[in-house]
Amino acid sequence: MILGPKILLKLVKEKNLVEGLADRELTTPEGAGFDLRLGELYEFQGGRAFLGEYERETPGMKLIKTYEKGKKKSVTIKPGDFLIATTIEKVNTPLDITINFKPRTTTFRSGLFLRTGNVAPGYCGKLTFAIKNAGPMPVTLEMGCRIVHAQFEWVDGGGNQYRGQWQGGRVTTGSKREKQI
Repeated sequence: MILGPKILLKLVKEKNLVEGLADRELTTPEGAGFDLRLGELYEFQGGRAFLGEYERETPGMKLIKTYEKGKKKSVTIKPGDFLIATTIEKVNTPLDITINFKPRTTTFRSGLFLRTGNVAPGYCGKLTFAIKNAGPMPVTLEMGCRIVHAQFEWVDGGGNQYRGQWQGGRVTTGSKREKQI
C-alpha cells in the first residue's frame, strides 16, 4: 500500500524518514509521496564496468555540479548525455518501508529519461539515479529542481536490513573491483 502525505509527514517528524525536504513538501506535498530535488550531477570518468557473480566494479565518476542553497547553478545536458545524479534529500528507511520512484512528467516532456531503482528497507543516505537526454535538444536543469517523485510503501511482514555497499549514498566503486556483500 502506498503511503499518503499525512502518514509520511508524521514519519518525517517522528522517525526522520526524509531529511532535507523542501518547505513545499513539508507543507503541501503533491500526490502520494514527495518530490525530491537534484543535488549532485556526475559524469563518467574512465575505468570500466564489471558485474560478476561475487564482485563488481563501476567506472570512476567526476562531480560536475552541486546544489548550494541560495545559489543559482545550472547544467545543460546535451542529447545522448548519460549522467548520474543524487538527491539533496537523504532517507532513513525503516525495516517496514520501501521506496520506489517515478519521474516527474516534465522530465520526459523535456526528453529526459530517469533510470531509478528501489530503496530497500534499512537504507540510509542520499538517493542515486541516472539521467539520459534521449531527446533531440539540449535540456538545462537548475540544481535543486524537483526531478523525481518518491512513493513509500509498507512492506507487509517487514523487510530485511539493507546490507549493500551503497549505504550512505556513494555513487561509484572508484574504478576498482570489490567483493559484493
